[in-house]
Amino acid sequence: MAKIKTIGVMTSGGDAPGMNAAIRAVTRAGICNGFKIMGIYRGYDGLINDEISPFTTENVSGIIMSGGTILKTARSKEFMTPEGKKKAYDNMVKHGIDALIVIGGNGSLTGAMEFAREYDVCCIGLPGTIDNDLYGTDSTIGYDTTMNTIMDCVDRIRDRAQSHERIFFVEVMGRDAGFLAQNSAIASGAEAAIIPEESTGVDQLARFMERGIRKSKKSCIVIVSESPKCGALYYADRVRKEFPNFDVRVSILGHLQRGGRPTAHDRILASRTGVGAIEAIIQGQRNVMIGVRNNEIVYVPLVEAIRSDKPFDKKLIKVLDELSI
Repeated sequence: MAKIKTIGVMTSGGDAPGMNAAIRAVTRAGICNGFKIMGIYRGYDGLINDEISPFTTENVSGIIMSGGTILKTARSKEFMTPEGKKKAYDNMVKHGIDALIVIGGNGSLTGAMEFAREYDVCCIGLPGTIDNDLYGTDSTIGYDTTMNTIMDCVDRIRDRAQSHERIFFVEVMGRDAGFLAQNSAIASGAEAAIIPEESTGVDQLARFMERGIRKSKKSCIVIVSESPKCGALYYADRVRKEFPNFDVRVSILGHLQRGGRPTAHDRILASRTGVGAIEAIIQGQRNVMIGVRNNEIVYVPLVEAIRSDKPFDKKLIKVLDELSI
């Protein structure tokens, strides 16, 4: 196996607070260990279109506190085609890039896995997604910041809900995972969370309403995981129809959740996993995601990180139920 000398780093998919901290860690740890670092702009699209530049410590100076990503990001349809992957590989060869470090979520790491299989290149993934849905790591880069953003927003919405004695349905991101909704509901003192993990055979709204939501409270906050069919608007409409005596409002937080300065937790996680990615390459690891489990760096095969369902602690549902009486 040829010795790796040059490493390319990119951010891909949805942006997440802490991605800049990860770029910084990869760049500085890589240079410290004798590697040449190449920054790839706009994810896989940038690899296809040859948007590649050498990175030095100066490129990543003063970015650890910034949200977003200095490398920009995109979701690439062209990379999903054989022709797109061939262009990407040719540009890797052109710049002498021997290994890729991809900071992103499920789709981004799936692309890395398929690329590694087809062209036998070393790909290392960092878990950069606000959804916290990647298997094998206790937390993903951006998740903690996003949860704190949601908590801050709900604290503000609570003022209005109490003043007008309303039920507010607050929709948050998370795709097919309810980690953001459930934990932000606990953190913000919400009365309920409607999450995908509890959707099978359970009418979560009916269960919530049957608990007698206004026996002791004049206002309520319900956190809802986004869904094309059953989001916050759907549940608000149901309450209006089934319980017309209640005053109902909806707040969809949307892309507000993705921005902002990363928390200390996300900066540390990004820094540790970034350094861990360089260490993995030095050790000869290939096609793994760098995670943190029980406060230890772990190497998770990409196929496991993206295809295994991350366990959801159902005890959290009980915690919220008991605290929201």
